[in-house]
Amino acid sequence: MSDKVPNGWKECKLGRVIELLYGKGLREQDRKPGNIPVYGSNGIVGYHNEYLVKGPGIIIGRKGSVGEVKYSPVDFFPIDTTYYVDIKEEMADIRFMYYFLLTLHIDEMNSHSAVPGLNRNDLYSLDITMPPLPEQRAIASVLSSLDDKIDLLHRENKTLEAVAETLFRQWFIEEAKDEWETGKLGDFITVKGGTTPSTKNPEFWNGTIHWTSPRDLSNHTSVYLLDTERKITEKGLSEIGSGLLPKGAVLLSSRAPIGYLAITEVPMAINQGYIGIVCDKLLSNYFMYLWIRSNLETIKSSAHGSVFPEIPKSTFRELDIDVPPKEKLQVFNNEVAPLFEKIKLNMYQIHTLEKLRDTLLPKLMSGEVRVKYEEEEMASCRA
Repeated sequence: MSDKVPNGWKECKLGRVIELLYGKGLREQDRKPGNIPVYGSNGIVGYHNEYLVKGPGIIIGRKGSVGEVKYSPVDFFPIDTTYYVDIKEEMADIRFMYYFLLTLHIDEMNSHSAVPGLNRNDLYSLDITMPPLPEQRAIASVLSSLDDKIDLLHRENKTLEAVAETLFRQWFIEEAKDEWETGKLGDFITVKGGTTPSTKNPEFWNGTIHWTSPRDLSNHTSVYLLDTERKITEKGLSEIGSGLLPKGAVLLSSRAPIGYLAITEVPMAINQGYIGIVCDKLLSNYFMYLWIRSNLETIKSSAHGSVFPEIPKSTFRELDIDVPPKEKLQVFNNEVAPLFEKIKLNMYQIHTLEKLRDTLLPKLMSGEVRVKYEEEEMASCRA
């Protein structure tokens, strides 16, 4: 236990506050159409017409993605690779407990060597300090207000992107003209590939130049790629034949999996898992982003390889495309540009809010930063 317990907080074992209950098996083929989210160990894996647990609630990955913590504001169905959280004797606010669990690094508590697994007794034995319920609710209110704003911006971006896709479909699919030029994609854009500098050479890594692999897009939520997980040095960049792609390049993952898509917001180098598209000819990055979204299944069908299908750059260049007149393309770009700019602005705001939330979270949970609240009687929390 810590010697520095914030005033009014109580020390106890986590097992005094929560109980972890097993989810229930529900095969994909047994799920019936509905709007009840089905949670696996890494989040929502589908929907069903019946719930197992009344919301709101917390889900923790038990097998597979061990320790992943998710929050459901509505009724939900946790499957048998998860635990769901039951609060004992109203000793904690459910939303506070969600944020609190995020700070415990549960994902590092794997108790099985072959298949990752979480032993709930390991969690129960953790020493914790808990603020009184009113302060819990105040803390949760601060953090959830940030998450609610982030969620609102994400939903707005989905709407904006859907509007842009609808306009593209109307202008260039539904209203396509027979007299439009048909050509090969490589005639209208520049296609580039990439590579990975040797990870054994420290002179290539931890520099200031953005370098991306499709991993950066695995949890990508909108159009623009603002940053990359890894950076390379000038020496590392010299190992990549395609060099530095300019800001505004379109990235399409070409293997494992095919279909991750983004527009770069900063100049960056790419690895071999991408097709890099530089829009330095007739077609804009807005057009190419939406064209790929509209033709993704056709693009995927051109992939080669039985184990790990991949789209070679040469194959991508040879894809057929119907190209409208330059004047129509320009009018379309002017029409969708404000939509893309708003998406970008929202993404920067999301980034700022997420950084603020992630900074505040450990400080609020440790008592380093306190919030004002109305006094109420706290439920007992004895070790």
